[in-house]
Amino acid sequence: MNADVILDVRGLRKFFPIRKGLLRRVVGNVRAVDRVSFFIRRGETLALVGESGCGKTTVSRCILRALTPTEGSVLFHHDGQTVDLAKLRRRALRPLRRHMQMVFQDPYASLNPRMVVGDIIGEPLLINGMRDRTERRARVQELMELVHLPASVMNRFPHAFSGGQRQRIGIARALALNPSLVVADEPVSALDVSVQAQILNLMLDLQDRLGLTYLFVAHDLSVVKHVSNRVAVMYVGRIVEVAETETLYASPLHPYTEALLSAAPAPVPGAVSSRIILEREIADPANPPPGCAFHPRCRYATARCREETPELAEIAPGRHVACLRAAELSLRGIGKAPAA
Repeated sequence: MNADVILDVRGLRKFFPIRKGLLRRVVGNVRAVDRVSFFIRRGETLALVGESGCGKTTVSRCILRALTPTEGSVLFHHDGQTVDLAKLRRRALRPLRRHMQMVFQDPYASLNPRMVVGDIIGEPLLINGMRDRTERRARVQELMELVHLPASVMNRFPHAFSGGQRQRIGIARALALNPSLVVADEPVSALDVSVQAQILNLMLDLQDRLGLTYLFVAHDLSVVKHVSNRVAVMYVGRIVEVAETETLYASPLHPYTEALLSAAPAPVPGAVSSRIILEREIADPANPPPGCAFHPRCRYATARCREETPELAEIAPGRHVACLRAAELSLRGIGKAPAA
């Protein structure tokens, strides 16, 4: 593994069995994640985006082994060693968990309502051997100051805080053990718009100060543009495009990425956006269509798209696209190319 790469996911798959009948026999599988591959460099933010149900959260949970992958490798680089998280047993995973933490989507559900804030943030420290109460309290106070919460509220319960403050508590808890990789699963989607920017700026500031690496799962493209270095776009369990953030927003090459970006609100008031309306429903991961899964909704689809499944291929340095017509559309300008 490249020394700059902290996480390298290769061919990740996660299937959920479909059971029917009195004997609950397996009659099929939901392909929630199907052959997903990407890497994250140390100190960068990779955003994983797509519609609800595309498999973003399942990928993040497989990486942290909250779910056991069906197939594939999750290579984590730490202290000069590379370990495959997908194949480790629980006992071997435990010492590595302190280096990989998660910020959850819902700050209301992710905090124990029966514990005070000081105990919530300090629990990872206690579990990992910091038995001295004074030392633990001092570390909790330091973490609270890091996320701009006064130490005087340490003995309050979560219900006494706003949504943004609760998310700050969740971030402090995730940072308690000095992790090198933080998986943020839509960390601002449950917050008011006025608070979202504060949390995003806090996460960027912490990344600079602590050298954190983020996998940022989101569906809000305006948020992604603000926080990420690179973007990976998912559709029905597969990654369809990966590129540097500025490059992807300036010239999307996959038709699905183009449609997603066209749906984002225009940053300039009064600006007219040429939104692409996708017809038909998103493909069923339990019964995906033959060929390219996006072809029933794609305005550029040809007969070949209905028969061949495109692989994620590098068509330019750092630019990967899973589209049979990617090279052609990039030359013609995908936004102006007529439907085939």
